[in-house]
Amino acid sequence: MTTLAQSKKEEQMEKRTINPWKWQNERNYVQAVEVTKAEGTLYVSGQTAIDSDGISSKEDMKSQLIQSIQNLEKVIKEAGYEIKNIVRLNIYTTSSEEFFTCFDAFQNWITEHNIQQASTLFEVKSLFETLKIELEATVVK
Repeated sequence: MTTLAQSKKEEQMEKRTINPWKWQNERNYVQAVEVTKAEGTLYVSGQTAIDSDGISSKEDMKSQLIQSIQNLEKVIKEAGYEIKNIVRLNIYTTSSEEFFTCFDAFQNWITEHNIQQASTLFEVKSLFETLKIELEATVVK
């Protein structure tokens, strides 16, 4: 007879990445992620460089990227999920060119947390107030 704990362990979430090519590996994303036996799914609204008082950053792209990542991490952890389980991460930016000047900071964060996510980069005309970047995520448990 199996215990509830054993039964839970057997039903742990599983992630499988689908990469028919290798070139995306240098860009730190995957072509697709399949998730089975998920316990929950967290859909995170776009996180930007807004401080805890609701003030939008007027800093450069790299500073805004770092603050957006910190805000994203805070929401994910507050919900009881893990950063490594981000399976979808959309990036909205007012300047792809400027974003790529600090892309290494983004890639380092992805690598540090062993995130394997499907991603899409969108260049948009504008974001709220003075914001330059927004990160929208889907996380599984």
